[in-house]
Order: sequence, then structure tokens, then C-alpha cells
Amino acid sequence: MVLKKVRFKYQMNTTFKAPFWLPDGHFQSIYPSVFRKIKDINYERERLELPDGDFLDLDWLKNKSKRLVILTHGLEGNSTRAYMLGMAKTMQNEGYDVLAWNCRSCSGEMNRLLKLYNHGDPSDLATVVKYALQSVDYQKIALVGFSMGGALTMNYLGRTNDIPSQVVSGIGFSMPTDLTSSVPLLDLPENWLYKRKFLTQLGNKVRAKAQLFPDLIDLSHLENVKIWRDFDVHYTTLLGNYATPEDFYTKGSSIHVLHEIKVPFLICNAINDPILCPECSPKHLANSLPLFTLETPKDGGHVGFFPYKNKESWMDWRVRNWLNTIGF
Repeated sequence: MVLKKVRFKYQMNTTFKAPFWLPDGHFQSIYPSVFRKIKDINYERERLELPDGDFLDLDWLKNKSKRLVILTHGLEGNSTRAYMLGMAKTMQNEGYDVLAWNCRSCSGEMNRLLKLYNHGDPSDLATVVKYALQSVDYQKIALVGFSMGGALTMNYLGRTNDIPSQVVSGIGFSMPTDLTSSVPLLDLPENWLYKRKFLTQLGNKVRAKAQLFPDLIDLSHLENVKIWRDFDVHYTTLLGNYATPEDFYTKGSSIHVLHEIKVPFLICNAINDPILCPECSPKHLANSLPLFTLETPKDGGHVGFFPYKNKESWMDWRVRNWLNTIGF
């Protein structure tokens, strides 16, 4: 297996420009989430039972290919989000097998344990990769992650000791690589919609967990969550097994392990992303790490980059182009 040699660097990519009727990062983030529709995707679902007694739901598109693209969704996303369906359809049309997996609690059924997913715990992604290779003798695997899923992807590649040789590249879009700097952005007045959505959904999951583990979860703190860190103090630490929020922010910040990644990795973060800070786009590392490429289009919002060509997202086009470039 030989990958093409590519010159990696930092660049402000200008191939995506949002239409005039999506004037800023908020519009560019919200519009595709609400209005983009993807048809003719028929996943084949498989439940993967885990050694710890929990489960993951995996959604497959199979072309009988020896090349697999694994998709990881963002915070409170799932395999049916428009960005996941669009990427799955594009990769299927390229002839690849596609595996869009759902993090614990995200497939429509609450998981069993006192545990949720988070940016800093790539163990489930590691399990998914190993299981895929046990299921099919894949020759090459590429990992694509969106927002939190991009951070998970990078943490997997940087923190896991036994990365299979078949894993040849990682790609992340709208990645919060530095949680310490980016988490406070959710508390800004202009980002109230994202904060309310995430806290509402996560709060509902905490309530569901409290029904399963009434002696371990104190719901009284939910009413007093004012800033995002409050939620992390009382619930992320418990459900993610972290000592403090700062412990989570450090271990979840994939920027700390970027230098450990041994395969080509591409980050695409829009400059006008409303919930990412400049620290999440480490230009200095892109100029010093030979396997790391950073692209920062002016437009795109958060996991937006739509519309582009033929009703695709620019993300779909960029992954197809990237995989062709590295000889996937």
C-alpha cells in the first residue's frame, strides 16, 4: 500500500464562497441543518455489543469495496444529520464502503451505562475501527469527523497506541481542537441558540440517565446551569469520568496530540465559524508538522459549507478531492 506524497501546509482555501443570501456564519451554519435534504440513503443498521455491556449502533452503506470511509458525527448529532447523509452519499457514489456510526445515546435509544460520549474519549471509535476490520478485509480506511467528531478522530489518531496500518488518513471539519478557548464562546449572547439547543438535548439525556441511576445523578443542578462550564462541573465530569472540567478540556483538546499523528490529517475550519476560536486553527503547527494540512475558508459557518456544486456541500467535494490526492 503506497500513498501519494503530498505537500502539506497551511492555506486559506478560497474554493468555497457562500451565496449572498447566507451573509454570515450564523446563517451558513443554520440553513443547511434545517433545509438541506438528502434522499436515497438506505443505511443497513447493525448493533455492536460492547465488552462493557453497552452498545453502539452502526449504519452501513456497502459497495463490496476494499476501501472504507468511517464518519463520526458532532455533538448531539447522529448518522441521519444532513452533513452525515450528504457525505455518506458522496462516498457511496465514489464506490467506497461507508460506516456512519452513532455515539452512545445518539442512535435514538439511550445507552445502558452511566456514561456518555465526549471529545476526549476515542475508545469507542477505536472499537468501531477494529470491528470494521474484523468484518471485512479492508485495505484502506479514511476517517472523517464533524465538529466534536473531528476532535474524536484526531484524539483517536493521536492517543491510540495500536492504530491499524489500514487507517491512512483523517479529515475534520469545524473542529474544536482547543476546548479551553472555545467552550466560553457558547456563552456569548450571539450564540444563545446553539447553547440552548445543546443544553436542552444534553439535559434531557441527563434526566434519562437519572431514571436509570437515581442515586448517582442529582438533577437539581440542571436548573442552575448558567454558563456551559456549570454543566461540565456537574455532569460532563460524572458521565465522562473526569476529575474537573479543566481535566476534560485538556484531554478533549485534540490540538495537544496533533504532533503524534502518523497519517495525513486535514482540518477545515471556517474563519466565520461562530463557535470556534482562532486557537482551534493552529496555523503554526500546519507550518511545522509535515503530515498536517489546515484550510481556513472565509465562509462556511459551523459544519455548513453549503450550497456548493450540484447540491453538494463543499465538505463532500473536499473529502473526495483529498482522498484522490493522497491516493486512497
